[in-house]
Amino acid sequence: MTRTAAAGAPAAAALAWMPAVFVLIWSTGFVVARFGMPHAPPMGFLAWRFALSVGVFALWVTFARAAWPRSRAQGAHLAVVGLLVHAGYLGGVWSAVKLGLGAGTCALIVGLQPVLTALWVAGVGRPRQRIAPRQWLGLALGLAGLLLVVGDKLGVGEVTAANLGLSLAALLSITAGTLYQKRFVAPCDVRTANLVQLAAAFVVTLPFALAETEPMRWGPALGGAMAWSVLVLTLGGSSLLYLLMQRGAATHVASLMYLVPPCTALLAWALFGERLTPAVLAGLVVTAVGVALVVREPWRSGGAAHDARP
Repeated sequence: MTRTAAAGAPAAAALAWMPAVFVLIWSTGFVVARFGMPHAPPMGFLAWRFALSVGVFALWVTFARAAWPRSRAQGAHLAVVGLLVHAGYLGGVWSAVKLGLGAGTCALIVGLQPVLTALWVAGVGRPRQRIAPRQWLGLALGLAGLLLVVGDKLGVGEVTAANLGLSLAALLSITAGTLYQKRFVAPCDVRTANLVQLAAAFVVTLPFALAETEPMRWGPALGGAMAWSVLVLTLGGSSLLYLLMQRGAATHVASLMYLVPPCTALLAWALFGERLTPAVLAGLVVTAVGVALVVREPWRSGGAAHDARP
């Protein structure tokens, strides 16, 4: 084995594990919400999370002397992604659940992202990308698995025009954000990219947080939830999502979101003793098979094969 090949082996292994680590980290967001939401208003919690994350990334960028985006245009594109993926998606989900929407219903709505992404890139995306029949089957299986996982939680909680609208806004925000990044954001340092995105999200979220009347009730539960949100979810999960979008096709990355509710169900069983029903276990298998079908076959754009698996 040559020295170059030996050096590239750890990097290749890290890339192979990146999707699984991302799904695991992203799934803990629902656990954090369970700990933190009873003690804080949604936008207030997110404003604190974004502010602290900006501070941590600013220190990291300063000491590492990380490269900034090459142009103001790229900085603006990153800010748009931050508004959509961080402020829009997280703000919509947290606010919808806070207003009484059941977690299962919310998970099902935002879980439509892979299908919405596939319809966009196959229909009006530029350049258009052909989705193979096997991938459509995988998307359908993933959605079926998601229904099995959250089925017993549907109807739990009151559905209103306000919380339904917020969950739909979250779905559109995360879908548009991933598509926008793939189309307009050139590869750049993940640390400065996250710093710009989170700063933009903080600026937009702060006025809504100041308008909330519910106070932040600091204690071990809220402090732990905040620390995990900043140090693991933002530094880890958001950075991995950015890197996956740089390296993978939009629908391949979006399909990973199907795995988040099943993984969350496993975490809830391990941490809170929630029951794993046969339907949930079946949903785990069906969803995993569906995602495997989506990421297995390469995309074809313009007649030429283009393997963009994350």
